[in-house]
Amino acid sequence: MGYEQVLYDIQDGVAVITLNRPDKLNAFTGTMGEELWDAFTRSVADDEVRAIVFTGAGRAFCAGVDLKALGQPAEGQKISSGRFIREFPEAMYGCPKPSICAMNGAAIGVGVTMAVSFDIRIAADDAKLAVPFSKLGILAGFGSSYLLPRLVGRGRAMELLLSARTISGREAEEMGLVNRSLPAEEVLPAALDLARGMAGLDPLVLEHCKRLVNTGEAGLAEALAGEKEIGASLREAKAARDG
Repeated sequence: MGYEQVLYDIQDGVAVITLNRPDKLNAFTGTMGEELWDAFTRSVADDEVRAIVFTGAGRAFCAGVDLKALGQPAEGQKISSGRFIREFPEAMYGCPKPSICAMNGAAIGVGVTMAVSFDIRIAADDAKLAVPFSKLGILAGFGSSYLLPRLVGRGRAMELLLSARTISGREAEEMGLVNRSLPAEEVLPAALDLARGMAGLDPLVLEHCKRLVNTGEAGLAEALAGEKEIGASLREAKAARDG
């Protein structure tokens, strides 16, 4: 698949997927969604890829849905019911490879909700982040009703969703929405450095570690059972791989 609104590159075992509409602050379209889904599934299937990084071209990560595209029948249909919207949150959350969202600038609406399913988020200090759906008379999607409270707690999730207020990358770090905030020019290099380190580790161990953490979110009993079951699965997988 050729890409018009996304860039795809592999560096040192890291797939870098870039939202590429810098003149529109990488506003989301149906075409972009199709291309992001293709690039993401391509990176998951490629054994050369050991970690995945999403970022944006120019000075924004994603300034929300492109309202002009939303008004076009074909694009609007892709936006509302494309595979990226329907399947990406669960696919990314359960992705066997480490994932990092490098939010190099503004992230509004879908720019935030697509990011919460990643393992790690790094944002620009002065980036503007918001989930303004209540202001628009709609509900936040992308699994954010499940994922957002698990990152920031119920109270802060409610504050963000009900007030629709804008926060900075620095405040996002303070509340746990992002792992760290940095000057904008340092966001992608930091994400790549972290991803390269992960790419150098045993992918089977990282995959099973992710499964274990996801299982443990259900409760302590599930975590203990998961440690036993997934630990055995890891030992079997390594034995099969190593002969």
